[in-house]
Amino acid sequence: MTDRITLAVLGAGAMGAPIARNLVAAGFPVSMWNRSPERAHAVQGARVASTPADAAGGADFVLSMLADDSAVEDVVFGADGILGSLRRGACHVGMSTISVALSRRLAAAHQAAGQGFIAAPVFGRPEAAAARQLWIVTGGAPSDVERAAPVFAALGQGTFNLGDAPQASLAKLLGNFMIASTIEMLAEALTAAEKAGIEPRRFLDLMTGTLFGAPVIKRYGQLVADTAFEPAGFRLVLGLKDVGLALRAGEELRAPLPLAGLLRDRFLTALARDRGQLDWAGIATVVREEAGLTPRHGPTGAGTTD
Repeated sequence: MTDRITLAVLGAGAMGAPIARNLVAAGFPVSMWNRSPERAHAVQGARVASTPADAAGGADFVLSMLADDSAVEDVVFGADGILGSLRRGACHVGMSTISVALSRRLAAAHQAAGQGFIAAPVFGRPEAAAARQLWIVTGGAPSDVERAAPVFAALGQGTFNLGDAPQASLAKLLGNFMIASTIEMLAEALTAAEKAGIEPRRFLDLMTGTLFGAPVIKRYGQLVADTAFEPAGFRLVLGLKDVGLALRAGEELRAPLPLAGLLRDRFLTALARDRGQLDWAGIATVVREEAGLTPRHGPTGAGTTD
């Protein structure tokens, strides 16, 4: 079936590159575009396109995995964007974490052009993308989502269809808000345990071995306990962006998200202290400072002081 589906992937970053590699490995013909062409050339087996429009020209599905609303708007609505080159009946699969407003705009624009749009943001860090272990949240026309099923099967361990594109985008934002809230909880609890003389990993093992055994708590708990925030799997600035989008969505819905406001301030404080290279779990460095501990961080957990 893969030989009847032609794909394009826009974005060869930490998530886009492993997604493209897995699609090539699954046997799909893949065209690849990235703003920095050398990253696209690193995806062996993919045709490197000169522009987003070039990549999308012959594709049945165009997958975009980009950093933010602005980047997505450029590749869709820009002079070399896909809106004018994607054929009628083809489909844009937006895998980026974007605002609900942009998701709504994309769905309307592609529909007007006779094209499909599926919002398909993912849960999973780069290592999950490489291992085909992403969770994919979809929203779009049922026929488009059904046609894309072989593509999603090559990328993830499960797909959850939430209806329309804005709902899928909102679910992703709220999910990231929940992850960031979990990081904050872990940072506060592990910092308090450390100040009391309890070794953080030992306390984490107690909690994850009894009451809190979810993978997200184990994974981020390990990063916080080891203060291992480099290299970043998901950068602080992206965490700030997603929490901000969640707050914007909550405002539109008249649904207060007061914890999101605290998280926004955590991210802003960490960035103000020149920690933009850290993983978003690095908001724990701010929690540590407030408790009078050194804001150490490093790839091994041995740490370096800022």
